[in-house]
Amino acid sequence: QVQLVESGGGLVQAGGSLRLSCAASGTIFSIKPMGWYRQAPGKQRELVAAITSGGTTNYADSVKGRFTISRDNAKNTVYLQMNSLKPEDTAVYYCNADVASYIVPGGDDYWGQGTQVTVSL
Repeated sequence: QVQLVESGGGLVQAGGSLRLSCAASGTIFSIKPMGWYRQAPGKQRELVAAITSGGTTNYADSVKGRFTISRDNAKNTVYLQMNSLKPEDTAVYYCNADVASYIVPGGDDYWGQGTQVTVSL
């Protein structure tokens, strides 16, 4: 069984910063891409940022230059540093990972439970 556990959400004023973390646990062989998605009320879930096991990153246009995704492969953890936050960044942020495990050696898609980020004016 693989689990993704997120932390680091909260309430922050516009212009502030937050750092999200997501740790994968379980009987893991390897983790391929990891990413962060978000879903605001009444909107579809959207990709915020993703990173491959080799460190290649991609970002949504709306967060480029403000957010940075990184990962620690030894700790099976992905991070999202969010700077210059705006009210429109308010959403539930979800961690996602493609994980090869003892149970599913070919890999499977896993999601965290979500963490709320609220940016006030």
